Amino acid sequence: MRARHLLISGRVQGVGYRDWMAREAGRLGLAGWVRNRADGTVEAVIAGPEPAVEALLTLVRRGPRLARVDAVEERFWEEEVEPGFLRR
Repeated sequence: MRARHLLISGRVQGVGYRDWMAREAGRLGLAGWVRNRADGTVEAVIAGPEPAVEALLTLVRRGPRLARVDAVEERFWEEEVEPGFLRR
């Protein structure tokens, strides 16, 4: 299992992005968290089996219906990730 740290930019705040991502991560059995940042981006950490992580990464690049994703910065996350997925 590898964890990823994501910074998602575009029209991603005020469109239900965090709730949508938390639902999708839960459906895929992933751990981590998602939160809004003051600069207008959404930040997330996702961890789990590689196929599930890759599936969420594909979804994250599109986002929910009202979102517009311009970019997703992705890095490996070395810190421990608690079980479950939180919307912060």
